[in-house]
Amino acid sequence: MTSADNQQERLKIENWIIGFTDGEGCFSVSFIRNKTTKNGWQIFPEFVITQGEKSLPALKLFQKYFKCGKIFVNKRYDNHNEDLYRFCIRSIKDLREKVVPFFARNKLRTMKRKDFEMFSGIVGMMSKKIHLSKSGAKKIAKMVEKMNRRKKSRFLESSETIR
Repeated sequence: MTSADNQQERLKIENWIIGFTDGEGCFSVSFIRNKTTKNGWQIFPEFVITQGEKSLPALKLFQKYFKCGKIFVNKRYDNHNEDLYRFCIRSIKDLREKVVPFFARNKLRTMKRKDFEMFSGIVGMMSKKIHLSKSGAKKIAKMVEKMNRRKKSRFLESSETIR
């Protein structure tokens, strides 16, 4: 296989990843209560693709391409005939060094581009440890409210934050 063939194959896979993420991906940041942390909350950024079991090979392709992340099974007990699987990248280092540069180079084409841009900023802030201060966590929470479903942050409404 020539290097031109390898480049063409890489471009096909990258375009497929962009399209698949535009349709099925999610850039999210969660605030989870954790009494062992200084401000009582832990911040979790993650890049996620969720699919039914029949599409598990697609999730494995994401994992192979990014060379990181985990695939989790979510046993279903509803009217679907297959379990759900989630490919997740949660490591700040992997998000900063692999996911953010990939989607910065390869632009998403849907509203997810705006979510990614916010997500990218949050990952950058977390890499600089800004999230560890109360004011930094508040700033991140306000950004998160503008992402995805645009709902109010439990963190911003908590008694720890209001004080």
